Amino acid sequence: MGLLYRLSQPGQALSVEGEMPITSLYTMGIAGEKFFHAIKDEGRLLATVCEECDVSYIPPRLYCERCFKKLETWVEAPTTGHVHTYAIVHLDLNGDPLPEPRVIAFISIDGTDGGLVHYLGQVAPDEVFIGMDVEAVFKDPAERKGSILDIAYFRPL
Repeated sequence: MGLLYRLSQPGQALSVEGEMPITSLYTMGIAGEKFFHAIKDEGRLLATVCEECDVSYIPPRLYCERCFKKLETWVEAPTTGHVHTYAIVHLDLNGDPLPEPRVIAFISIDGTDGGLVHYLGQVAPDEVFIGMDVEAVFKDPAERKGSILDIAYFRPL
């Protein structure tokens, strides 16, 4: 099968079973660094804004995805939003059962054109619904490390 071969059925895709013993280091980049510092140091969310396209990005971007203009306007975003979609997770990353199911959701952040994938907390899995209003719950400042997990979870409003 050549590089330009077009698949017409999912079963035609080639796959190789096995493991790749690699490690990698993810860098946040300039926008990510400023975003995660605001979460860690101040317990707030930042977004970038393209004034030409009237789009606000969270997580922030350095360039507009629509017009490619460099984004230099940073604004504080609300820590509230709503559940856009969600999944109830019963297994951990190793495929082992979790003690209790967890809910992971895409949270559309109020006042922005973006959102975050994160855990929901203080709500039973069978009570979650699309459109549910939620707010971020930040870890204690002494426990924050500069990652998305500095937000412990989102809880219903």
